[in-house]
Amino acid sequence: MDASDLGLLVLRLAVGLTFAAHGAQKAFGWWNGPGWLGWQSAIGRMGFRPVELFAVLSVGAELLGGLMLAFGLATPLAAAVLVAQSTVIILRAHAPKGFWNRDGGFEYPLVLGLGALGIGLTGPGPLSLDAITSTSTTDSVRIVLMIAGLLAGLLAAALPSATASSDNTGPAAHSR
Repeated sequence: MDASDLGLLVLRLAVGLTFAAHGAQKAFGWWNGPGWLGWQSAIGRMGFRPVELFAVLSVGAELLGGLMLAFGLATPLAAAVLVAQSTVIILRAHAPKGFWNRDGGFEYPLVLGLGALGIGLTGPGPLSLDAITSTSTTDSVRIVLMIAGLLAGLLAAALPSATASSDNTGPAAHSR
């Protein structure tokens, strides 16, 4: 074990646990988060339909994907899911507000997404559950997974936005 192994562990823990914490805010309302119903409402306002499906996918990506990345479990897959989630977050929620985080821009999700991308391309390192279970992937598989994550995020972000008034189901409709 050398300093780069420790550095990769620190990066995996920081990026993965930050994603997981954001997922917990959405799922459980922890740390002043919106909670499940609040998150479904936010998903509806962003125009994703069906609301429940996209709420589950986004929370699962952040909470489960973040924990998997932090522990180095199925790391390339977890990283690809987080790259996809970051792409959607950036394009659908933050890009219109510019770059800087203080203005609600995409600076912060970009850094988290690029952190996940870097880990996905590098691999989990020897201080990971993947290493303990002797799970490894080739460079080409990691590259393909990161490209797939980016393309999945672009596809999801490009889905047509439904307006809240055109859908009479889900939490957003019940608040009218």
